[in-house]
Amino acid sequence: MNSTLRQTLTWLMLATAALAIAAAAYVGYQVSQAPAITELKTTKVPEPSVILSADGKTIGRFQEQRSQPVTLVQVSPYVIQALIATEDHRFREHSGVDWLRSLKAILRTATGRMEGGSTLTQQLVRNLFPEDIGRSRNLGRKVKEIATALRIERIYTKDQILEAYLNTVPFLYNAVGIEAAARTYFDKPAKALDAAEAATLVAMLKGTNYYNPVLHPKRAKARRNLVLAQMLKRGVLSQEDHDSARAEELQVTLTHQSIDLDMAPHFAAHVRKWLDDWADQNDRDLAREGLVIHTTLDSRLQEAATKAVERQTEALQHVADSEWSAANMPVVSRSLDSYGQVSPDKAFAHFWRQHPSLLADAVRRTPDYRQLVKSGKTPAAALAAVQGDAELMAKLRASKTRLEAGFVAVDPRSGAVKAWVGSRDFDDEQFDHVAQAARQPGSTFKPIVYAAALESGILPTRTYMDTPIEVRLGNGKVWRPTDMSGSTGESMTMWQGLVLSKNTITTQVMQDAGLPRITALAKAMGIRDSKLDPVPSMALGTSPVTLLEMATVYATIASGGEHKQPYFVERITDKQGQEVAVFGPNPVDRALAPDTVNNLVDMMRGVITYGTGTMLRTRFAPEGDLAGKTGTTQNNTDGWFMAMHPQLVTGAWVGFNDQHVTMRGSYWGQGGHSALLLVGDFLRTAFKQKLMDSQASFASPRRPPVTGNGEWSPTSDEVDESAPLLDAEGNPITTDPAGEQARNPAMDDDGDEPPKTSEELDQLMNRLGRSADNRPAITPPDRPPEPVKP
Repeated sequence: MNSTLRQTLTWLMLATAALAIAAAAYVGYQVSQAPAITELKTTKVPEPSVILSADGKTIGRFQEQRSQPVTLVQVSPYVIQALIATEDHRFREHSGVDWLRSLKAILRTATGRMEGGSTLTQQLVRNLFPEDIGRSRNLGRKVKEIATALRIERIYTKDQILEAYLNTVPFLYNAVGIEAAARTYFDKPAKALDAAEAATLVAMLKGTNYYNPVLHPKRAKARRNLVLAQMLKRGVLSQEDHDSARAEELQVTLTHQSIDLDMAPHFAAHVRKWLDDWADQNDRDLAREGLVIHTTLDSRLQEAATKAVERQTEALQHVADSEWSAANMPVVSRSLDSYGQVSPDKAFAHFWRQHPSLLADAVRRTPDYRQLVKSGKTPAAALAAVQGDAELMAKLRASKTRLEAGFVAVDPRSGAVKAWVGSRDFDDEQFDHVAQAARQPGSTFKPIVYAAALESGILPTRTYMDTPIEVRLGNGKVWRPTDMSGSTGESMTMWQGLVLSKNTITTQVMQDAGLPRITALAKAMGIRDSKLDPVPSMALGTSPVTLLEMATVYATIASGGEHKQPYFVERITDKQGQEVAVFGPNPVDRALAPDTVNNLVDMMRGVITYGTGTMLRTRFAPEGDLAGKTGTTQNNTDGWFMAMHPQLVTGAWVGFNDQHVTMRGSYWGQGGHSALLLVGDFLRTAFKQKLMDSQASFASPRRPPVTGNGEWSPTSDEVDESAPLLDAEGNPITTDPAGEQARNPAMDDDGDEPPKTSEELDQLMNRLGRSADNRPAITPPDRPPEPVKP
């Protein structure tokens, strides 16, 4: 061996030795930093994370955890079997670390396939010491985790470790531990979980958000079946039991547990979900760090929204209960005061006589029915048994016919959410009708269609014929959109088409604008989660969307055409008040040209002043520059109303969770008479308390209405805004002192009826003006507009 080679080998040996010494020193240091374990704790002292409104009021106080420690004998054997078979099948053999599994995980990760190699003991370490060890991916943390796992195994038995793990493993909805999870997801103790239920909970450990059986049932079921397969593979589940459990549908009975939610429970729950994702991405522990979350919500506006929803939905519930109580509606009135409370045995009595199969289907979805079938009863016997329980059936009927609502308010200048009411009562209905419920928006979608037309260069003066129209579809079928009031046979401008919410006119506007342009614009304006079906009827609002998405669309218009995705959290601070993260408004995307916005806002002002949204002025008399749109879906299934003000966009939806249940009468079934009540009630309070500036106005100039004969009515500057509104006979429409209702005494509250024809609209506009000489500064079309024939 020559001297050069000898010298090289010597240096390599020295370098290797030095590296080994350094590695040993590093490992030794990390081991010394690992927690010293004197006892195995099953719980930690909770320190609530607090959610505050923008004005410093407590919205919610999320307790660190809802944990109910149990012993192993209080846990279903299926849980233990599923856990070991899936997460750590050599649990009984290793001493805290499965070196073989860890090596395989390292090799597979190196090839680009991420795989975990942690044992149950190592996972327990992370559950017990989130601050000392944490979950970040670095060598130092892993060394401390391994050292702590080995220490635990030397001190405690396998059953003690397993019991501690089951009592500290975190699930969603504030549940920590298997007992809390069993009661949260299946409303039963952990001891009573069957194989399928146990596998569902163990399946969530792979990713609680991703495999959440409530929000992602298909993913959760697929993962559950994989757990069952592992149980079969490891010999802890027979083939027969495996096949039986696998055949079961995913049956989750979500029971929300001790979360202290005060004034805005649905908003707080939505923020919590968002925070869970943020915490996962930033290695933060919301359960133990006692963070303070500063949100965008305004407690005063939230209170106004909550009270508006409570008041108006209770009144509308009385209407629905009464209208469906008998074959002939006992009360037919346009005054809410005419409808009193109906006894529970009479409410919706006629509806259930007409829909017996609907009630039977509802019975089959109850836990009582499923349990009876599972116990061996035939479906018919189980159905009869449940139907024989008078108390249960009364509750079921009341639940199915409970009118629901959603309300949201967004500041269009920033996208900040200011008020959020997800249902009439969070205790009765946790399902969120603002962000979760996707319903057909009806005519509230039409401004997107008209915006697309304006973007393509069509002006509000463009005329169309209000006559029956046919649209030939690609499959050879013909679509014939109609209007409830029928076709007038008259020529109408695009302005009038939107103000009067004419389906025949909107369909022709859709044809001129083009479905691809409309679909793309809808996404640009804010409909980004719901999938739109690009068929002609989409123009009339047949593609389901959420209320939050529609509020985003209208906020885009109100902000001058700039899309700002709504946001909920301004910043997060720690217990000492130090900023942890700052958020604020989302990036801005321009969706509409300024000229488009000016025309569209002016058209939508007309909806409130002359069209289907006139009840907003006549009943609630709110101040300020307001524009908006009503929406009603087929058979009065959904009622919508969206209102815009320069400082706040408000939206409301009213309907029933089961879309087979609807308002019976056509009057109260319209969004302009149902959902509008919620918005009007809210706006009246907001202006009265000066939470909104009545002097604020849109940049869009107030232009006169665009009539069918091409002439302009007077500008609104010539209309005395303080003068009383007049009825068809020229008499003032009076407002009662309580502000609850404005009605024409001689017309039985018919003052809120919008005009149905061009002639009626012209008459209304003439009443509001004094001269037809002034014309606005608007670019006329290049050529005289010609009627578009269907």
